[in-house]
Amino acid sequence: MAGTIPQLHSLPVGEKPSSPPSTPTIDEDAELKTSATETTNLLEQHHEKFKNKYTEDGYILESKDEMDSEALHSAYQPDTQNGGVRKQRSQSQLSLLEEEMDQYNTKRKESPLVNFKMTERTKNYLVLTKIAILFAAFITIIVFFSINEEVEGHHDVLAVSESLPYFYEFTDLHESTDPILKFNIHGPLDKEFESNSIYNLNFTLFISNWSGTQIPVKTMSLPLREAEPDTNTEEWIEYTSRIDLPQVSDPNSTYGMLFETSVPDLVTFNFDYNTQPKSSELDVLIGLIILVLVYVLIGFELVHRTVAAMLGAFAVLAVMSAFNERPTLEGVMAMIDYETLALLWGMMTIVGIFSETGFFEWCALQSYKIAKGKVWTLITLLCVFAGVVSAFLDNVTTILLLTPVTISLCEVLHLDPRHVLIAEVIFSNIGGTATAVGDPPNVIIISNSDIQDAGYPHHNGITFTKFTLHMAIGIVFCMIAGYFLLRVLYRNKKLRLQDTPEITALKQEIEVWRRSAVSIMVVSREESTVKALLMQKVHQLETALHNLEYEEKEAEENTDGWVEIFNAMKSKYQIRDKTLLIKCGCVLTVTILMFFASSFLKNISLNIGWIAVIASLVLLIIADVEDFESIMHRVEWATLLFFAALFILMEGLTELGLIDFIGNLVAELIKDVDEQHRLTVAIVLILWVSALASSFIDNIPFTTAMVPIIISLSENEELDLPLEPLVWSLAFGACLGGNGTLIGASANVVCAGLAQQHGYPFTFIAFTMVGFPMMLGTTFVAMIYLLICHSALEWNS
Repeated sequence: MAGTIPQLHSLPVGEKPSSPPSTPTIDEDAELKTSATETTNLLEQHHEKFKNKYTEDGYILESKDEMDSEALHSAYQPDTQNGGVRKQRSQSQLSLLEEEMDQYNTKRKESPLVNFKMTERTKNYLVLTKIAILFAAFITIIVFFSINEEVEGHHDVLAVSESLPYFYEFTDLHESTDPILKFNIHGPLDKEFESNSIYNLNFTLFISNWSGTQIPVKTMSLPLREAEPDTNTEEWIEYTSRIDLPQVSDPNSTYGMLFETSVPDLVTFNFDYNTQPKSSELDVLIGLIILVLVYVLIGFELVHRTVAAMLGAFAVLAVMSAFNERPTLEGVMAMIDYETLALLWGMMTIVGIFSETGFFEWCALQSYKIAKGKVWTLITLLCVFAGVVSAFLDNVTTILLLTPVTISLCEVLHLDPRHVLIAEVIFSNIGGTATAVGDPPNVIIISNSDIQDAGYPHHNGITFTKFTLHMAIGIVFCMIAGYFLLRVLYRNKKLRLQDTPEITALKQEIEVWRRSAVSIMVVSREESTVKALLMQKVHQLETALHNLEYEEKEAEENTDGWVEIFNAMKSKYQIRDKTLLIKCGCVLTVTILMFFASSFLKNISLNIGWIAVIASLVLLIIADVEDFESIMHRVEWATLLFFAALFILMEGLTELGLIDFIGNLVAELIKDVDEQHRLTVAIVLILWVSALASSFIDNIPFTTAMVPIIISLSENEELDLPLEPLVWSLAFGACLGGNGTLIGASANVVCAGLAQQHGYPFTFIAFTMVGFPMMLGTTFVAMIYLLICHSALEWNS
């Protein structure tokens, strides 16, 4: 009969039901006639009656033995999303919920996730194992680091001419037990060390015995840049080599090196050396292993990325110490790029003060108005804006400015900021590739004097305008292809946060009602009524939850009501301090203009790091900041320390020869190709090697090592390769490759640090799952563009 609450019959303790239980149904009329007041009164009466017999989970214990054993045993927890419940320890059965309970237990037994679930004890063992391994590894690193003292090396400035050779005597080699001599010559050398020239620097290693007889061991020759002495040390080239020292039985024997040249005038150069053990021949392999281990620590999030970078940096220093190349503390500090750190600190401080004005939230609201509430329109606007701004402003600075705006915008629209930030920083790196000032590798390339003078006097070389023209056209195609690829990668991603506040509150309410229903033992008609009413309430709320989730899903696709949402948020997100906003705006505008001016005006002796620091101090003064500590809390100190450790790590890998090994390998592969296809292979090799290498190592030292290599390839008459396509290939590869992993580009790390500070961290794997396919796709488009322009159309001048 409609309106009648069904009665649930109870069973005596220990007796099982004779037929399978089923969940009773409640007519719709009955649901409507049951008021919330009646339900609440019945629930209060029930809890008053059984208040001393509940467990902490809300279940009734029927004997003292069960009460004693409850603390020692646990059962399945309720599965609130699927209606599952925990099985009672007593023999009493809940007729209302046993069917749901059986389904829940069956589902758990069939689930592979349950079968392979890691216990808490296993997790603790794994954590302890990780700590033990890292601790043992670090102790080993400390031991190797402490083996040898700090060395500054043997540095001398030598000068030779055709009529004035020089004999350099090694006074300490006979005392060394290390069998390898490593030496560096830094002077006016030709970039192509194996080229033939009439002007050479020749040097021969001799052994002098007790009678004064000199026995030659090995002779080498290096081509000089030109006949006239070159006093511009900024253009000097460094050459590094190793010589196996022969075993000498005579303790009085000494080693020496004779330097000669065919140049009539004096040729000046720097010479330094040190001895190394036999294991130093494996320096490239050891450097590669260290790099891989650092990526394992970061990729699997075994430790924080800053700790991983610090361990890697210390490991590189330990290897250098074992090879008798342990730098001094001042030398280690010199490995750090303080210009980058100064830029980051200054801009972080400015952004920290700027955020007090409410400007970022206001910008987020205006972006919502422009996009009319459409999610993908917002993402498109942010990505295009990030790419365009990064073309004219350093992409690290761009991300520092845009990340707070993006997070505020996502919070207003209840979007997941992590997906939006990853897309934004990827397009920032793509856009920064378009000009000479958008990305640090481009700055390194265009600032090289040989690249600027390429083709002189027949051409003007590679200027800022020519560089931007060639790069910007290709980047337009890369951004278009990258956008469509991003849509594909994000097609199954839930861009909105998992639950809105309304849905979260409703789920919590359902949980409360469900646990109350489960806690009732059916022993009387009144309790049967209360349980039925509570389960009825649960079903009503679940229906409301499904309806609300459906409405939220429809809201993502249907944005007709965006005006009402905008008006509702308009009063909440406003400018809080207009005076501070004007001050911050003026300082930031002047700072950006100075960034541009420093790239073109030679009489401004300030790099972008100094400009950022000066601007932050000016803003601290005119803003009259009293709570300085709160501003400093907004600075990502972990990110700054990560960059410092990363610079040391990459400089150490350069000292171990890993970067040069990659560059020389590319050069050798190009030389082995037929002349007809040499340019095509050179473009493809330089582009893809640069992209893949820059995904896993910092693109700044890699670009620094590759610039002399591509210049030497273009100057090699046998290869006959134009310089321009090699420059574009290196620029495209080094910049686009930064999207491959989280630490591939500085902007990625900065964005991740700011996102974590705001409570939205994204992992190394999460970034790589999007960034690496984007890197492959955009690099492929760049390759097609370069091959069409330079292999097919020969647009090389």
